[in-house]
Amino acid sequence: MLLVDDDPLVRAGLSFMLGGADDIEIVGEAADGAEVSALVDRTHPDVVLMDIRMPSVDGLTATETLRGRDDAPQIVVLTTFHADDQVLRALRAGAAGFVLKDTPPAEIVAAVRRVAAGDPVLSPAVTRQLMAHAAGDPGPGDGRRSRAPDRVAALNDREREVAVAVGRGLANAEIAAALYMSVATVKTHVSRILAKLDLNNRVQIALLAHDAGLLEETDSP
Repeated sequence: MLLVDDDPLVRAGLSFMLGGADDIEIVGEAADGAEVSALVDRTHPDVVLMDIRMPSVDGLTATETLRGRDDAPQIVVLTTFHADDQVLRALRAGAAGFVLKDTPPAEIVAAVRRVAAGDPVLSPAVTRQLMAHAAGDPGPGDGRRSRAPDRVAALNDREREVAVAVGRGLANAEIAAALYMSVATVKTHVSRILAKLDLNNRVQIALLAHDAGLLEETDSP
């Protein structure tokens, strides 16, 4: 994995913490987003732990650049905030989740392992918090929301139900219980939704469901 943070003490702490795990290898470190693309070319990490706020090229720009690549690594955003606009933008760009800088070491290690395995690092509670924050997302959201209904039209009825449940922040087991299907079937539907809509992870499913107004429909009396 690759560590990206402008604070050398933070990088040293993360390197010590993550380097102690037998199944995690630190292949490189960067102090600014401007260094990331070249480092990824040279080291080919599976996961990048990316600070958001850096002096030259910030983590948001670096995330958007990396996720535009065919061989994009998974990205975990490192931040001091739970759900500010910058975290939301990073998740829309395809980051697999975020961890707070004051997260206990064992949880950061677990988060890296989950992302490496293809699972997003967002709990259902955090997903719900992000959806609430997205409701007040200004600016480019208008164009995004006008396009969203056409995108979700590609889903069949069952996939649409699963997308709404993901948007509500339900875990796979909760979706399975609510929609009377097995957890394996839920995972299959999620995979199909990702493929049909060309999305990176279930966080983006939740955001698209929000943008398309699907969550408002489920909240209507």
